[in-house]
Amino acid sequence: MKKLNFENTTILITGASSGIGKEFAKQLASKGANLILTARTHSDLINLAEELEHEHTNIWIKTIPADLSELNGSRKLFEQINDLGLSVDYLINNAGFGKFCEFSGQSFETYHEMLMLNINALVELTHLCLPTMINKNSGGIINVASIGSFQPLPYQTVYGASKAFVLSFSEALTGELLDANIRVMALCPGTTESRFMENANADTSKMDLAPASEVVRAALINYGKNKMYTVSGKMNYLMSLIPRLVSRKRTVKIVVNMFKDSVVGK
Repeated sequence: MKKLNFENTTILITGASSGIGKEFAKQLASKGANLILTARTHSDLINLAEELEHEHTNIWIKTIPADLSELNGSRKLFEQINDLGLSVDYLINNAGFGKFCEFSGQSFETYHEMLMLNINALVELTHLCLPTMINKNSGGIINVASIGSFQPLPYQTVYGASKAFVLSFSEALTGELLDANIRVMALCPGTTESRFMENANADTSKMDLAPASEVVRAALINYGKNKMYTVSGKMNYLMSLIPRLVSRKRTVKIVVNMFKDSVVGK
């Protein structure tokens, strides 16, 4: 596996307008990468692109607004990238959302949108971008999963299940690419400073939120080491080991005690 170098590569980042996605854009721009940024809110993308191009005059940045939760949203985005005459060297599947609530507390439409974004869009963009990487025998993918990928998440039932899929999918894809110069890693952060928690309707008053900058910095270091997955933060790593140490029923009870009070309105 060659040493990782992002300079002059083209990187597609989904959910790039805030939080972890925005921080990936900042840190990769500082490494000389050209960026394709996508999110629903175009004005935030434009502001970020202008800021980064002002700071790093040796790169270019394209912004493409897209709603990846919509049917064919990923394909439309990919076609727009092709129309610009660009190809993706690295893909960062960061877009996603969750909800803190009892399962029956959200509509099925909300869960459908969540699964379309957290799973379908991630898989489709990977399926669209990977053939070029294979042809070049270079590049790679970072899929943003969650510390919740390792165990069931009461009060985040659908979100947790979707992130378990992301971890399993990423690890399986790594297995298929063992003989290629293509890196695939699942990033499994814990609670992080971002709009995610606000949009998830979570009470963060008792939560220790990690800075997105630290999460991304550690992710890029471990990606450079060709890690198959990485858990941000020592405490989060220890939490990820709980299912290996106690029964599944006990694990569920532990998670209930952790998150029950974080559900707004409980």
